[in-house]
Amino acid sequence: MIRFNNIKVREDLSDEELILFLCKKEKLFLENIKDWYIVKKSIDARNKNDVFYNYTIDMEYDGEYDLKGVIHIEKEKIEDIVVRRKSNSRPIIIGCGPAGLFTALTLVENGVKPIIFEQGSMIEERIKDVDEFRKNRRLNTLSNIQFGEGGAGAFSDGKLTTGINSSFCNKVLETFHKFGAPKEILYLSKPHIGTDNLINVIKNMREYIKSLGGEFHFNEKIDDFIIEDNKIVGVVGKEKYYSDTVVLAIGHSARDTFYKLYEHGINMEKKNFSVGVRIEHKQSMINESQYGTVTKLKLPPAEYKLVYHGDNRSCYSFCMCPGGYVMASSSEEESIVTNGMSEFKRDGENANSALLVNVLITDLEDSPLSGISFQEKLEKDAFILGGSNYNAPIQRVEDFLNNRKSTFIGDVKPTYLPGVTLCNLNDILPKFVSDTLKEGILYFDKKIKGFNNDDAILTGVETRSSSPVRINRDEEFMTNISGLYPCGEGPGYAGGIMSASVDGIKCAIKILEKDK
Repeated sequence: MIRFNNIKVREDLSDEELILFLCKKEKLFLENIKDWYIVKKSIDARNKNDVFYNYTIDMEYDGEYDLKGVIHIEKEKIEDIVVRRKSNSRPIIIGCGPAGLFTALTLVENGVKPIIFEQGSMIEERIKDVDEFRKNRRLNTLSNIQFGEGGAGAFSDGKLTTGINSSFCNKVLETFHKFGAPKEILYLSKPHIGTDNLINVIKNMREYIKSLGGEFHFNEKIDDFIIEDNKIVGVVGKEKYYSDTVVLAIGHSARDTFYKLYEHGINMEKKNFSVGVRIEHKQSMINESQYGTVTKLKLPPAEYKLVYHGDNRSCYSFCMCPGGYVMASSSEEESIVTNGMSEFKRDGENANSALLVNVLITDLEDSPLSGISFQEKLEKDAFILGGSNYNAPIQRVEDFLNNRKSTFIGDVKPTYLPGVTLCNLNDILPKFVSDTLKEGILYFDKKIKGFNNDDAILTGVETRSSSPVRINRDEEFMTNISGLYPCGEGPGYAGGIMSASVDGIKCAIKILEKDK
């Protein structure tokens, strides 16, 4: 295999046209190419007068070629899993988000048949629960954007970007593609599946796991744990289920479960997290700022990733959704939680992103669960500010910066359903949050012209970007209770779909390699 880096292309090309372009550029003969594929495709828009695609292509070439600028590569290999597990007990997995699904997938492909419990509905029914809340304000506290098959990420954008460096990242991408995700996720520099595609991908994964012997229990909440002699023995749902292996892939919003684990003496600690708001702009403005107006390329809706470091706090964008919607993401009665969502085409009028400020453990009370209380207060205050009817409180950026209640909606129309209420978000945000948000918005306007547009909309509140709790685990991925495995984003070991999926694979490997 040989690799060609930094292939700059200034026109929209099909795959067939791309390989002909490369042959001409590198003086290769098409008939000598045995195999090839795109490793990476990104957009270079640093010079708005010369925007181009940058490709990396791997090729198996049977012939002579100029070695200049070409490197030989070997495809990354993942070591085979050695299954030492002797227990006949079927592992129990609590939670059916990416961590739970990839734990189950890895186990079942290696001959171990897990039982997966999910308090929410399977994805087909979960869609109805989410729509019922958005359209009719009827919240199902067990099945919503936070809970249900696919986890919280199923109703976001299906973003597969990550800061971790793991050999399992490609495996996760290939797995999603295998189950129906678009091919582009294998090589785009910022891959995303889209909520509309994720629904089918998740369903296909479930059916595959079932075909190999995995068992799913939807709409069944695990309320308690059976522990004897510092070992997990089973769990309590609609009945008692016994197992010597229980995986906690519970997600960042499983507050009842965190409290129950704390009662049982499971070692855990508070951790830093972030809170803030969603900001909406016209996607056309973001496109022009990021790409300029000269290019003739058919570019996708533009993204951004922004960070501001103040004297005491940081503000940053998170889960930016081009052409997307701000989503009603509450999981508890009388609370407001927001998130962002895009479909694969990202063809909505608005761009939205979370703008978050870090909350430190020094801001919290002593209890390991004090971060949950911090989140809950903010969510309930937002519910009251919005009118106590599940309307989200919103504010124009100009009014937020000037600490005054908004009285009208300007050029940017809010996308949040079931409804919105004009207000002053400064009334509920902690001062360190609102002050840092204001500093960040003004700073970000230097990076993206128009970011502090007067009519840009802020929607409150975003509180569930990450877990405020870490359940401690050892090198074998177990808690102080033998056989109990914290996994994924909820227990504090991941920060998105990719990292949660990778953590699920690693957790399953630990279970498979344990020789008891």
